[in-house]
Amino acid sequence: MRSTPSVVLGDVTFSWPDGATPISSVSGAFSRGRTGLVGDNGAGKSTLLRLVAGMLIPSSGTISVSGQVAYLPQRLTLDTATTVADLLGVRTVVDAVRAIADGDARPELFDVVGDAWDAEERAVAALGAVGVASAEGVLDRRVGTLSGGEAMLTAVTGVRLRGADVALLDEPTNNLDGAAREQLYELVRTWRGALVVVSHDRTLLELVDETAELRTRSLTTFGGTYTEYERWLAVQQDAARQALRDAEQVLRREKRQRIEAEERIAHSQRQGRKDAANRKYVKAAINDRRNSAEKSQAARRGQALGKEAEARAAVSAAERAVRDDDRIVVDLPDPEVPAGRRLAALRGSDGREVVVAGPERVALTGPNGVGKTTLLERLLAGPSEAGRLLTDRVGYLPQRLDVLDDDVSVLDAVRAGAPDVPPGELRSRLARFLVRGDQVERPVATLSGGERFRVTLARLLLADPPAQLLVLDEPTNNLDLASVDRLVEALAAYRGGLLVVSHDRTFLDRLGIDVELRLTADGRLVRGDVGGVGPARPVPDAVGWDA
Repeated sequence: MRSTPSVVLGDVTFSWPDGATPISSVSGAFSRGRTGLVGDNGAGKSTLLRLVAGMLIPSSGTISVSGQVAYLPQRLTLDTATTVADLLGVRTVVDAVRAIADGDARPELFDVVGDAWDAEERAVAALGAVGVASAEGVLDRRVGTLSGGEAMLTAVTGVRLRGADVALLDEPTNNLDGAAREQLYELVRTWRGALVVVSHDRTLLELVDETAELRTRSLTTFGGTYTEYERWLAVQQDAARQALRDAEQVLRREKRQRIEAEERIAHSQRQGRKDAANRKYVKAAINDRRNSAEKSQAARRGQALGKEAEARAAVSAAERAVRDDDRIVVDLPDPEVPAGRRLAALRGSDGREVVVAGPERVALTGPNGVGKTTLLERLLAGPSEAGRLLTDRVGYLPQRLDVLDDDVSVLDAVRAGAPDVPPGELRSRLARFLVRGDQVERPVATLSGGERFRVTLARLLLADPPAQLLVLDEPTNNLDLASVDRLVEALAAYRGGLLVVSHDRTFLDRLGIDVELRLTADGRLVRGDVGGVGPARPVPDAVGWDA
């Protein structure tokens, strides 16, 4: 039996002041277990979490939540001067316990502590369990001394420690390295209470009890993991498409029968006029026959039109059940890179170089904070201690998406990479990235985060001539699951070189990585087995890899 839901949405609509309505008439519920909330970019997932958390008020409809809510946003806005205890949410209790231990007997301190006398010990133990250093004084460390992964794990641990009845996490694995992700996965596996997590991380989505998909006007909830939901949805869509074909066939039949009825009625009317002209019957009889025929014809016409209308309504209902979602369409031209053509040379702190050649797929991995993005930026800036480019046809997708000029239009931003392509052709190509109509004339500064990512990706992939080397820094952080699928398909067929930084192991596995390079904390490049299994090995002294 399904447990009592933790969150119930009743016909919820939310509109921003500019009139944009990401959520419209959505009803549904989340269980008291672990729910993975998925949906396309712009579907309103983050907005829905903020509505449930009470940070936004619905324009209409109701939201019922059982108990207290703890919310962790996608981008942690951290005051680096605050402490780990503040981030965990235990500072007040810890300070009260310490004050009482020092002899302060004010009653209000005891009220603050309640039964949480072991709050500090529990907090330190929880941090140690997720790999955050738990040495003495860890709760008094400044947040600014934590790595990005440590900060996220600490914040999630704080949500768990606070014991809220409903926990809401928005993309918690973004930018986490492999080790931190494993710690986060373990937190989710062992989570007690209701948890709603927005994510495009397929590994995380296999740890949930139910999957919920948000669309503009609906919330579909399925009791299973995301993979199981995909299979169920495929079956449902096959059935929906068959139902649509059947409904269209019925509509064609009813149209045909209505036309035949109209033809019979027209024939009867012509015969009536002919009989009247020939005076075959007396006038009274003709009038009686005409009245009777008109009534019969009206009934037949009404019946035929009614059946056709019913069939047309059935087609409309069947069409609504068939999903026709907009998806980016990525098709990469052949950059005509000969096999073995050297495209870039990366250099570690020990001076050893690694050559990226076409059509190799090279993954650059390593813990958060070791300098993977910095290495890429130095490589792209020109010959340096980080290495050098061996081709001038390089496409770069940065993690921060700050390569577009905010003052130019979308069309001009993309045309900068393809100056010889006619504007009409560029507009057509941009439409495949869901940038259409008046959007192409908008200033880049007005784009949302998702729109900016699609335009940046379009400029990279629509470059003319096409890039011989693509350098991608965490490309899946801003893409929904369906768009990641399209990107993987395109990169699988790409014949140039690929250098990608990613902590998303599933994404790297799907790309078919040939070489994995790990950047160590001291700046060395070591070769890891593809798939991340096995010990790392030093880069050979020779340029390139040993056979």
